[in-house]
Amino acid sequence: MRHRARDRLAAGLLLLVAAQAYSAVIYQWVDEEGKTHFADTVPERFKGTAKRVDPDRYEPSAAQQREAQERAARDKALAEPAPKEPAAPPVAAAPPPAAAKRPAVGPTADTDCQTWRRLYQESLECFAPYRTVRGATRAEAYDHCTPVSGPPTRCGRNTF
Repeated sequence: MRHRARDRLAAGLLLLVAAQAYSAVIYQWVDEEGKTHFADTVPERFKGTAKRVDPDRYEPSAAQQREAQERAARDKALAEPAPKEPAAPPVAAAPPPAAAKRPAVGPTADTDCQTWRRLYQESLECFAPYRTVRGATRAEAYDHCTPVSGPPTRCGRNTF
């Protein structure tokens, strides 16, 4: 029985010493730039102005902790990008019929200027989605679009 009491006393003292070692002394001071610092060691030049701080004073309440966690969850949700829609499964592309190209036909030598300009504009609009960032044209564009060069000089100045 005596041994148990002595063991309990020793365990209690050990816990007390461990708790003392765990609770570090915290100091606060303000540097030359007006910034407030907290640390367990103080630089030599601030030892005269540093004040001992009660760490429990800065412990947030349960309500403050809950509010901070909710705010962090909201901020995280706002920072995350919206979920992407699942991509449609790829469909085996059959070569489009010749009539599906835009424009359906290209100009000929005897095409009038107004029609030539319309076909040229339609060709430009068809090729636009197939242009890369560097200005090149992706090969599949030619499956869908008919290349039409600008109207000839006989049509006058090109104003589009």
